[in-house]
Amino acid sequence: NMDAARVVSLLLKTLGHESKMAHDGQAAVSAAAEYKPDIILMDIGMPRMNGHEAAKAIRCEEWGKQIYMIALTGWSDDEDQKQSLEAGFNQHMVKPVDLAALKKLLAEVQTKQCNA
Repeated sequence: NMDAARVVSLLLKTLGHESKMAHDGQAAVSAAAEYKPDIILMDIGMPRMNGHEAAKAIRCEEWGKQIYMIALTGWSDDEDQKQSLEAGFNQHMVKPVDLAALKKLLAEVQTKQCNA
């Protein structure tokens, strides 16, 4: 959903983060290869390559092994969460994402990355 992606991107920028968007899985992998972000927030239900496939592709790359990846999805049962973790995501968050929870998670990830 392009509108939802724009809202999340704007939210990240408001919180002081740089944000790049991709609207399908293949574009997400290409953008990650180009920008090599510290954190990726990715929807699972994307066209051309779903989020699980994109996460696996990113994790196969040397530059993708240390990226903290967060699945953003409307799918919330235990099996969905298990699939996200198996695909290489570090975290599974259900939409609509709670702003306070996302802000806290991003701060925790940044702190861990700074101390690594």
